[in-house]
Amino acid sequence: METLLNRISICVEMGKVNASTPYPPEMKGQDGADELTKKALDEGIKPEEILNIALIPAMEKVGQKFSEKKIFIPQMLMSAKAMTAAIEHLKPFFSSGEIKRKGKMILATVQGDLHDIGKNLVKMTIEGAGWEVIDLGVDVKTDRILQEIDKNPKSIVGLSALLTTTMQNMQSSVEAIKSKNPSTVILVGGAPVNMDFCKKIGADFYSPDPQGAVKYLNELNI
Repeated sequence: METLLNRISICVEMGKVNASTPYPPEMKGQDGADELTKKALDEGIKPEEILNIALIPAMEKVGQKFSEKKIFIPQMLMSAKAMTAAIEHLKPFFSSGEIKRKGKMILATVQGDLHDIGKNLVKMTIEGAGWEVIDLGVDVKTDRILQEIDKNPKSIVGLSALLTTTMQNMQSSVEAIKSKNPSTVILVGGAPVNMDFCKKIGADFYSPDPQGAVKYLNELNI
């Protein structure tokens, strides 16, 4: 069991999605996170063990490497894709309640902004850490976010903006959310965003990378 879980973890860390993908070159032709996760389930390994022993530690390593600039966005995207391929096999167990999610996060790129690479990285990293992510996509109006909060009242909200011109929309969304739901925890991120701006607009946390967001989420008592 340990060997199979270790192989899944390595695939996620190295960005090996499945047998047909040529990346990384040194693992060409080998089974990836997709096949190995299915095999682990077929062999009776518990889904929560796959999540907690293989996937979460692997994404923690990837996040740490990214924070230390030992890898960059392309490598992290491949790792996130490998993790997502593995998570697909676990989704039925999340739905049935056999695996407990840590919580929910509503994620959106704010109105007027169409950039989603950073948001997608955060989504995949947070999913890999055991959270459920409700991804509203890009160019999301505040009313849409408020509707989703009404459906999922204890959710964390994550807002992204890449353009300086859409930072005002981020501020408007934060103010509207906090006005209607003062206890909602809001994380913000994106290239022009920093902790000073986060504090100025009344958001709760800013991180320059996905792993920082995961660390903050895991420390919340929800």
